[in-house]
Amino acid sequence: MPKRDPGFSTLAVHAGAAPDPTTGARATPIYQTTSFVFQDSDHAAALFGLQQFGNIYTRIMNPTQAVLEERVAALEGGTAALAVASGHAAQMLVFHTIMQPGDNFIAAKRLYGGSINQFGHAFKNFDWHVRWADVFDPQTFEAQIDERTKGIFIESLANPNGTFVDIAAIAEVARRHDLPLIVDNTMASPYLVRPLEHGADIVIHSLTKFLGGHGNSMGGIIVDGGTFDWSQSGKYPMLSEPRPEYAGIVLHQAFGNFAFAIAARVLGLRDLGPAISPFNAFMIITGIETLPLRMQKHCDNAAAVAEWLKGEEKVGWVSYAGLADDPNNALQKRYSPKGAGSVFTFGLKGGYEAGKTLVENLKLFSHLANIGDTRSLVIHPASTTHRQLSEEQQTAAGAGPDVVRLSIGIEDAADIIADLRQALAKVN
Repeated sequence: MPKRDPGFSTLAVHAGAAPDPTTGARATPIYQTTSFVFQDSDHAAALFGLQQFGNIYTRIMNPTQAVLEERVAALEGGTAALAVASGHAAQMLVFHTIMQPGDNFIAAKRLYGGSINQFGHAFKNFDWHVRWADVFDPQTFEAQIDERTKGIFIESLANPNGTFVDIAAIAEVARRHDLPLIVDNTMASPYLVRPLEHGADIVIHSLTKFLGGHGNSMGGIIVDGGTFDWSQSGKYPMLSEPRPEYAGIVLHQAFGNFAFAIAARVLGLRDLGPAISPFNAFMIITGIETLPLRMQKHCDNAAAVAEWLKGEEKVGWVSYAGLADDPNNALQKRYSPKGAGSVFTFGLKGGYEAGKTLVENLKLFSHLANIGDTRSLVIHPASTTHRQLSEEQQTAAGAGPDVVRLSIGIEDAADIIADLRQALAKVN
């Protein structure tokens, strides 16, 4: 009988995990320990010298974390992964691995507000510089590339308005200039979109969102696609030149198509330290087991809510790629035929004050700065997540004064719509 590759739902439950060899425990144990005993001095030396894989210290790796990493790598179709404390930590480690002081990268303007802030402000302290491009015009990425450009960064499904991005078109730009394409796949999850299949080289997630799925644990992850040649251009010395802290090992030469994940771990996580806790890793592993079921329900509910909002008098517009007349619908069908996700935006004719009134009068929805929960969530980005931006920047990011962002949960769709109806009745 020919070998069968496991399906997505099977991988979501089983990838990376096995019964505990000591106790027989079926669920992945929480290895709540700081450190691990070496077999002998030679074993310790081999671990510290990267000549053997194994556990040293939970800041660097942990068996619970390892299951999480293998599972997400399998779901994304990558070669290896590195789990860390948050999505922001994942972004920091990605750029720490590829950037040197004075370097730049090109990023889409339509991003999560926290990423815009991290890239535009915090990264300046490292002398890393971002250049902004229009995700709907790949030429705006290409026009800004120079000899100090080290990568291109986009979201597969842009936050906050749920816009699908033409990953393949931007990947072509990256390929022409021998640059890695880094894709934040948080909003879509690998259930809807697998960016590596469309030309991405590195995928990141805020595990806090859809992969964990229950709003109870922080985490982030980096998935190495194994597709980029880190040695070809000489622009990535962390991977292509001998590392003095590891007796001159050249990481790309030694580890091949999972060298990036190794470099982010042993050169970034080791020294910068944004480690995920074993407990959070366990909670996120458990959440991933129901990812296919949750994501489909999220999508089905969101489609029903978006269609209803279109007919409401106080709603000026609805931006949801799953709507047949949405300008982004063709890209949604191409990249995500299972659904358009659960996060989208709409505009209230009453503008800024109407948005605040709406969110303050919702009952079933929780007003908070998160997405991807089982519960329905709402936020007015201009007064919260994107408040630090100018009005021009807010509008460019799809978070203008009239915008309300919804993250539709897995409750009954009729109850979600009823809550929106009663809150809209209070909007002038």
